[in-house]
Amino acid sequence: MASIVAVIASTHHPFYYRASTATGEDRPPFADEWTRKILAFRETLTRARPDVLVMVGSDHFHQLWLDNMPQFLVGKAPYYDANWYNEEREFGLPRMLLTGQEDLSGHILRAGLDAGFDLAFSNELRIDHSITCPIITLRPEADLPIVPIYTNIFAPPLPQPKRFVQLGQSIRDIVESWPSHLRVAVIGTGHLSLELGGPRQFGPHGPDPEFDQRAVEWIANGDLDECLREVTLDSLHSPGNATHGFMDFMLMMGVAGAGVKADYVDTLDLFHTMEAYFTWYPNGAPTA
Repeated sequence: MASIVAVIASTHHPFYYRASTATGEDRPPFADEWTRKILAFRETLTRARPDVLVMVGSDHFHQLWLDNMPQFLVGKAPYYDANWYNEEREFGLPRMLLTGQEDLSGHILRAGLDAGFDLAFSNELRIDHSITCPIITLRPEADLPIVPIYTNIFAPPLPQPKRFVQLGQSIRDIVESWPSHLRVAVIGTGHLSLELGGPRQFGPHGPDPEFDQRAVEWIANGDLDECLREVTLDSLHSPGNATHGFMDFMLMMGVAGAGVKADYVDTLDLFHTMEAYFTWYPNGAPTA
């Protein structure tokens, strides 16, 4: 059976690529520290020596729109085009072509349906920065096949937070039941407090530092019970109008397991948001 060698959760700031590659007067003052943190975080995946990446993210109204908005969608294509034109224009993100792992996609889809999740799927999915930014930060070679899983965190009605956790728990069981010898890393990206287009978007830190501190503690300690008591669809409006992306972090807590502390935790206050990076090793930390 397949083994999950790393569970990784992070933010996915689309400005990282441009900031980290800028030189001279164009290089922002926070770029060196940000790059240092990303390189240390990248090593947590490299050490795990994965063969396949299961990537959890959310489409930013690029391909999925109000005429057809699945709650949970599995990509099952042989290749995935990325990024979208506006992401190239605004953030300087490169064009990418990523290879899919169709066998694992099919296994997740079949087993997920059998486990009670009415998963949508797409054989023609084009992915955006919620998937490609973690690849840029964690595996810039982009040489590993992926299985993208998209969640709906933008267009109400949204699934309840507990459903994200339940899906994460099922993803772990399903991947570990895949009849393969391959080593799988499950990588998911979300947000802490975040405001987009609102009055708190461009502050010196995230719109709700108190929420950010509690959220990092929940994730780092695997405190799913407290997180589920505190977090509701209504409560997530208060820390910022885009904070529902935190439910993708809750999904990753489900993959890692209740009460399981992260093996690696790091954060960075970055003008309008707090960046956060977490890694779990289900089978113990790999040796160098």
